Amino acid sequence: MKTLTKDMQTAITPAMALELLQEGNKRFVNNLKVNRNLLQQANETSDGQHPFAVILSCIDSRTSAELIFDQGLGDVFSVRIAGNIINEDILGSMEFGCKVAGSKIIVVLGHTKCGAVKGACDHVEMGNLTALLTKIRPAVDDETETSENRNSSNSNFVENVAVINVKRTVNAIMQRSPILKEMIEAGDIGIIGGMHDISTGLVTFHPEMISN
Repeated sequence: MKTLTKDMQTAITPAMALELLQEGNKRFVNNLKVNRNLLQQANETSDGQHPFAVILSCIDSRTSAELIFDQGLGDVFSVRIAGNIINEDILGSMEFGCKVAGSKIIVVLGHTKCGAVKGACDHVEMGNLTALLTKIRPAVDDETETSENRNSSNSNFVENVAVINVKRTVNAIMQRSPILKEMIEAGDIGIIGGMHDISTGLVTFHPEMISN
């Protein structure tokens, strides 16, 4: 697998970027990862990087974006935070990744059995975690399908909240970053949400891609 160059990155469209991630996840699920010389990639990217995607995912140890999408050094910007939420610093990182460094797609990636989502469902309060979980609570409130057992013991409720949280984050990126919104509306970049099943490794993307 070749290390990405500026010319290769420029030739990638948002739709192509999504396809690259889908193909990589298919390889991961089937345990057919591409053979890469990571030391060579480290050397080839030492003077510059040209990733094609910015992936916002959870800190969960089972959801490493580079692994589940079978990508190498210099291929993706990986932003990780519990509950795949956003804040000013993360938005700034995304703006750098896309506007400055040339990435073509933003992926907001949630996952099944998310501890942060479970914590929000259970109204957990603990130190600095309290403020973080508060950012997920709107997704809990938006889940209207479940009338009983609205807590982490209800796996369906947890997964519904996780999906809603991803969609809310996608929308919040559009609302809170004029730079990224302009790029999306111009078709320069795409944005999409997805869910990673930690049991199977499969990533399912939401059908609505705002720009391709």
